[in-house]
This record gives sequence, C-alpha cells and structure tokens, in this order.
Amino acid sequence: MSSKHTPKYKRIAQLKTADQFVDHIHSLNINLPFTANLSADHSQLFGKSISLKSGKLVGNSLCILPMEGWDGTTDGKPSEHTKRRWKNFATSGSKLLFGCEAVAVCEEGRANPNQLMINDLNFEDFKELHELLVIEHEQKFGQSIDLVIGLQLTHSGRFCKPYDKRKMEPRILYHHPVLDAKFGLGDDYPIMQDDYIDVLIEKYIAAAVLAQQAGFDFVDIKHCHGYLGHEFLSAYDRPGKYGGSFENRTRFFRSIVEGINATAPGLEIGVRLSAFDFQPFVAGKEDPSGVPSTDGPYECAFGGISGGLGINLEETFEFISLAESLQIQMICVTAGSPYYNPHIIRPALFPPSDGYLPPEDPLIGVARQINVTAEIKRAFPNMVIIGSAYSYLQEWLPNVAAAVLENGMADSIGFGRMVLSYPDMPTDMIKGNVLQRQKICRTFSDCTTAPRNGMISGCFPLDPYYKIMPEFESLKLLKS
Repeated sequence: MSSKHTPKYKRIAQLKTADQFVDHIHSLNINLPFTANLSADHSQLFGKSISLKSGKLVGNSLCILPMEGWDGTTDGKPSEHTKRRWKNFATSGSKLLFGCEAVAVCEEGRANPNQLMINDLNFEDFKELHELLVIEHEQKFGQSIDLVIGLQLTHSGRFCKPYDKRKMEPRILYHHPVLDAKFGLGDDYPIMQDDYIDVLIEKYIAAAVLAQQAGFDFVDIKHCHGYLGHEFLSAYDRPGKYGGSFENRTRFFRSIVEGINATAPGLEIGVRLSAFDFQPFVAGKEDPSGVPSTDGPYECAFGGISGGLGINLEETFEFISLAESLQIQMICVTAGSPYYNPHIIRPALFPPSDGYLPPEDPLIGVARQINVTAEIKRAFPNMVIIGSAYSYLQEWLPNVAAAVLENGMADSIGFGRMVLSYPDMPTDMIKGNVLQRQKICRTFSDCTTAPRNGMISGCFPLDPYYKIMPEFESLKLLKS
C-alpha cells in the first residue's frame, strides 16, 4: 500500500487545542474520558504507586506493554538491538514492565526465527538481560525497589514462523472458518494433539521457573492477539479435554498457572488478555477500507457476539474470575488480533501492512478498548487492571490517561508503540513536562511493516538509530 495514501479521517495532529479534540470526540458520538487542563495533581496521579498482594510495590501507574520482537539471535538470545530497546524501557520512567517482549517457550512455537526464547541454554542471557534492566533503571532513578519486571511467555500457535520469516508453520487447535482459507490450510491440515499440549504445559512451567531464577518478578501467560493461549479460549468446536466447554477451553491456562504456583512459589503471574474479538476483516472490493470477511455466522470470537461484530464480556468475566481464584492479580487488557482485525487492537490511520484501511475513525477503537477496560475494572475492583490502545491519542494521551485514572477506569496506563519513538514519555508525564512533539508516534506502522517484510522492528521514521540502517531505505522503497 502506498505511503502516499491520504487518510479519510481527521489526523490527531490536526487537533491543536483541547476544545478541538473534545469537539471531535463529540462529532464521533463516543465516550472517551478527557481532562482538558493537566495540573500537578495529575502528575501525582501518574506517579501513584500500586501495591500487589505479594508485597511488591509498583512505583507508579504507567506500564510498558510487551511487543513482538524480531531482532533476537536465531537461537533465541537477545541481540544488541534487543538490549537497546529493553534499556529504553527500563529508563522510560515506567515502574511496571509487563514482559517487554513476547518470549517463546519452545522453538517450534516462535512467531519468527529471531524471536526470543527462554530455555536452559539461554538462561544466563536472560539473567544478564534482567540485570541490565535493573542497573540501567538504578543509574537513572537512583533505586529499583519499586520496579516490577515481567517476562511474557508465549507459543504463537496458528501464527508460528519458527524457521523462515516468510513461511508460516501453523500449529492450530481447530479448523477456523475464515483463517484456514486466509493462510492456505486445507481440511486435512493436522490439529494440535492433546499429548503435545500436555508436554507444552510443562514447557511453560519450566520457562516460568527459569524466569524466576533469572530475577523476573512475574510472568505473563499470553492469552491475546490470536496466538495459542487466545485460540484456546475460542476452541468451542475442539473435541477432547482442551475444547468445547469453558472448563475445557481454560484447562491449558489453569494447568500452567497451577504448575507455576506449585514449582515457583512467590512468582507473580499476569495475563495479557484479548478481552473481546471480532471476526477477520478484509479490504473492500471498491473501497480499500476494511469490511467483515463474512456476512454469515461467526462463532469464533471470544468475548464477542454471534456474527463477530459486537462485544459480549460474559466469558471474559468468567475467565478473569478464574484468574482471580488462581491468585492472579494483574490483567493487561487488549483486544482482537493484528493478523486479522488490526484496527480494533492498534487503531491507526496508516496500516500499510494490514491489507486494508481503517473502516472507522481510529478514536472509536481507542474508546472501545478504554471503556471495556473500565467495565472490567468495575467488575473486578481488587484486580490490577492495565489498559492499552493509547498510542493513537498522540499529544492528547496524557489528557485521556489522567481522566482514566481519575475516574478509576484502570489502575495503570499501558505504553506500546509510542515508547519506540519516545521512550521517556512516561518520565515527561510524571514530571508534568510538555510532550516533545518531534518524538511522538504518529502510528505510521513501520514498526509492523518492517518485520512483516523480513526486517527488524523499530521506529524507522523517528528513531535516529534506525534511520542509518540499510532497512530504512528498503522500507521507503517498499512503501513507495
């Protein structure tokens, strides 16, 4: 898709004043909390600490979300690119690092051949990586006692590319009515067997033990974005002990958590959860804006309604209740999948790698996620709820974040893509500084387009580190 695309929705950068932003919200008829005039009180709100049941203290209400990494070594160790990115997270000012990056528990479960992977051979590398984060944080802030660092554990399931960046090798739980065709899987494509899942559970538990030994405070059992954990939740038609009933569809999750609690006592557990899902979208025939892939029944949307175009949080609440009963305290809320409905997970005007242009003003998607997160917080007041989908807000992110926290709609504000270009945004927010416009992510999505075309991921438009790389020119040619 050409970089010369002209968005049909108003750019956030065009909204120069708070009144203009509010007027735009009203024109869209959405409920998006907003504080027009930020003050020292709001800076204190960003700096408010969070107490965990374990006794650990998170030093403020700002969180770095885990992002997909494409620049580790082929054997799953962090490269110098990886370490630089994680150092930026550690010195961002956020006191909660929710995994930083998806880390595979086995080779065949990697999303790309350069995804990080934790195992016995890589243990020392992860121990050194954790030590690096602590040292860098202490050098900048003087101490790290209130810094809480997690490691996100994952298996990519349907979206595995373990050995070749351009070759998918899916591991699927069931035959999907849309995604099988999208990725060229026939009716005879093999389904993941129960005995493989049994062994995989043990690999998750072993990875969690290693994470604890390496110094990490918690692990995130990833259940979002269409990856394996998330696909279990929609395995309504899968036979056997891992599909069908809610009890069976959560057996994978429950077994992992119970195993970690038994073998790694004291290790906190969090979950990054796609709280709702929509059916896959495709480009329209006349208008390249996204349209639903089918107008027929769609029954694979966990947290969604029949037809896959609306939200039903009944099972989402049931899952979070289960997590709470297993002594889990942290839920990081997201939605959907970047592989089949990206506009609902990371609203943007420039999604060149997604196959379609946004079918709605991206602020609608921002509001949708923020309000679902608020519903979850109201239903689970004793849980620590981390929100996401804030990048698209750009210079108005602090104003919305302040209103979210002030109204008790979440406990922590999650930072994703924007910290790739502006790693010290959390610090500026806590200090009450005016945001540095030249660093603000404009959601061009190059951080997605690059890796989907075999390049490392980073902010090519705004980070000088990536501008001097040969990939910078290759990406420009790709988008031209």
